[in-house]
Amino acid sequence: MKKAYMFLHLAVLLAGFTGIFGKLIDLNQIVLVFYRTLLASGMLGLILLFSKNKRKYQLKDILPIAATGLVITLHWIFFYGSIKESNVSIGVVCFCLTGFFTSLLSPLINKRKFDKYELLLSLLVLLGIVLIFSFDTTYRYGIFLGIISSFLASLFTILNEKLIDKYNVWDINFYQILTATVFSGILVLVFKQLQPSLIIVPTNMDWINLIVFAFFCTVLMYTFMLMAQRYVPAFTINLSFNLEPIYSILLAILIFHENKSLSPTFYIGCGFIVLSIAIQMLTLARRRNLASSK
Repeated sequence: MKKAYMFLHLAVLLAGFTGIFGKLIDLNQIVLVFYRTLLASGMLGLILLFSKNKRKYQLKDILPIAATGLVITLHWIFFYGSIKESNVSIGVVCFCLTGFFTSLLSPLINKRKFDKYELLLSLLVLLGIVLIFSFDTTYRYGIFLGIISSFLASLFTILNEKLIDKYNVWDINFYQILTATVFSGILVLVFKQLQPSLIIVPTNMDWINLIVFAFFCTVLMYTFMLMAQRYVPAFTINLSFNLEPIYSILLAILIFHENKSLSPTFYIGCGFIVLSIAIQMLTLARRRNLASSK
């Protein structure tokens, strides 16, 4: 059990590095997503090749998985675009809006009632983003891209829930990333025609970062999460991943010294977001304890 929790927190820490690599790698966000998914799909393909549990999929099975692959591709492009137009801290803080969009989209897509408590907590996050957006005019375009990325991340999560019940998670991940490779590759070709100066060949340093990024922050992170899921409840896993933005901000301060370029309103806005996460974690833990005591 201790090993399972160790794997879980390693997965969350690796997830925190995704924004860091988005800043480290000099490539345009679309080119970055293409190479990341190309390398990751190759690595996952090798894992599945030697897997004992192989399943043949028909086109009707692959199409809904591929559709979510398109959504996650667009999310990554806007997420890394947000980081490149602002910084890591802004990008990951905007990502916290995923909960707000989920509280609105999930009832509409799944045809259930709106949860007032979820909406109130999400509004607290929204208040934090509005504070940052209103007073810090330096990164408004980056914030705008980050808001779109969080909307797409929310949509992806909701659509993905239905797939997990029907298909093997490794297969889902492989086909989604493979779709992302094809889609982002097409976008790279289109943008290269529109913008001939677009750099599409990584430098030696970018290649190193891309390989590390694809292996550690995609394949290994996902492996650790699956290993943890065997023993750790989904509830605990979801709560633990609330720490991802906090890890990313701390890493960005340590590596890029982003604290020097952030205004006081950023920290006030972050305070509201952290408060909402803390309330959510405490409330969910209390609900779980009450449920287990009955």
